Amino acid sequence: MTAVTGTRYEISPTTARWIVADFLDAHPTPRGRFVSAVVGPGTQLADVGRALERQVFERTFGNDAAVMAGEYGPYEANSIFFVVLDRRRRVPAGVARMIESTGRGVKTIDDAPRHIGVGTADILAAHGMDGGRVWDCATLAVLPEYRGSRSSLIVSSLLYRTFLVIGGRRGVRHAVAMLDRGAYRNIGMLGTPLRPLAGSGPFAYLGSPENRAVYMDFPAIAPAVAAQAAVHRRAARPGLATLRPGGLRRMLTRRVAATVSRRVGTGQDLDRLIVVPDGAIHL
Repeated sequence: MTAVTGTRYEISPTTARWIVADFLDAHPTPRGRFVSAVVGPGTQLADVGRALERQVFERTFGNDAAVMAGEYGPYEANSIFFVVLDRRRRVPAGVARMIESTGRGVKTIDDAPRHIGVGTADILAAHGMDGGRVWDCATLAVLPEYRGSRSSLIVSSLLYRTFLVIGGRRGVRHAVAMLDRGAYRNIGMLGTPLRPLAGSGPFAYLGSPENRAVYMDFPAIAPAVAAQAAVHRRAARPGLATLRPGGLRRMLTRRVAATVSRRVGTGQDLDRLIVVPDGAIHL
């Protein structure tokens, strides 16, 4: 990937709407309320994604534009953005950023040694990362208005599914991430096989008091997530446990989790919503 200049973490809502509208007008299909656009780091839509990253990370962790630029600036040229757009409102709803390399040169691997006390070479050796494409799931952010409702399932599910589809097309072999407590719980509930990076435990990181560095065997993710759907379905069957305090809520949560795992693992109703513009990235 080529060098990237002039990246922006602060753009006005009006400017973001213009950029989103231009993209949607140029890509009228597929139909549906949401679409996941896969774009390179030098695009205007990537700036929309960066602004959304900053907005969510500043509100949640106190990471303002200066912090975001300082932390992610060295990795801009190797970043790929998934930007989920709300067609109805013509605004961004969520974003995920992948940083691509072959081991060294992704943020999680670069940052982990000073937090977990294990050197880079030992981290790579612990997970057999001696070759093959690596993706660092560097950021994942969904705006508050798209959480806690039916639409939040689509936005987050579409980001997860885009990760699997595009990663598969690019031949990704390994994936790593820094996950705060909530992200670790949610991604784990999907059935994603998360392994502590080099056996590490939780630590504070970029405003998150409880962060975990994790490794994922990329080819194993989709089958594991799809299989987890069956586990959730079995756990969601009505029974005596439903009569216990909180039992009904747990059953309903499992039913929702089963739906999300099935859709993310198989692509049902989601794959058609992923758009890769011509020339956006090389697949």
